[in-house]
Amino acid sequence: KTLVGTVEEGIKHGADCVSVHVNLGDPNERLMLADLGRVAAACDDWHMPLLAMMYARGPAIKNGFAPDVVAHCARVGVELGADIVKVPYTGDMESFSDVVSSCCVPVVIAGGERMDSTRDVLQMVHDAIKAGGAGISMGRNVFQHPNRIQLVRALRAIVHENTTVEEALAIVGE
Repeated sequence: KTLVGTVEEGIKHGADCVSVHVNLGDPNERLMLADLGRVAAACDDWHMPLLAMMYARGPAIKNGFAPDVVAHCARVGVELGADIVKVPYTGDMESFSDVVSSCCVPVVIAGGERMDSTRDVLQMVHDAIKAGGAGISMGRNVFQHPNRIQLVRALRAIVHENTTVEEALAIVGE
């Protein structure tokens, strides 16, 4: 939400990609969008991939998971130069497919709030991939899981090997 480095610093440190977080609807939206545009230009100059993490958050946002809102967020990221867009999952395959189809770059889903059910995590990822999503970018639902290594293996299998939720649950040991 606030730039703390440059693309050039990322290159010096061996980064494979840089990321910018934008909250549409935030009082500082215009500053975040300007930062995204500047970083996108630098990424283009250096041939560095750019991940835009795009969320609808702020006082004017009624539902940051609404399909039309998520699609708008994704499209803004694309229009400002992102090579990959990260957005929340909309909750169902049909609406997320619409989000993905509105973009000409890969779309990955955020992990979202902590889920108590491994099945729910795996189902969300499975459905997002089936809807055309390119992958996932998860934090707490992996780091806070009691069997995180097995969970990562199961998530990889869903994303890269077309594994079913039941097969993925077996990988996790559930």
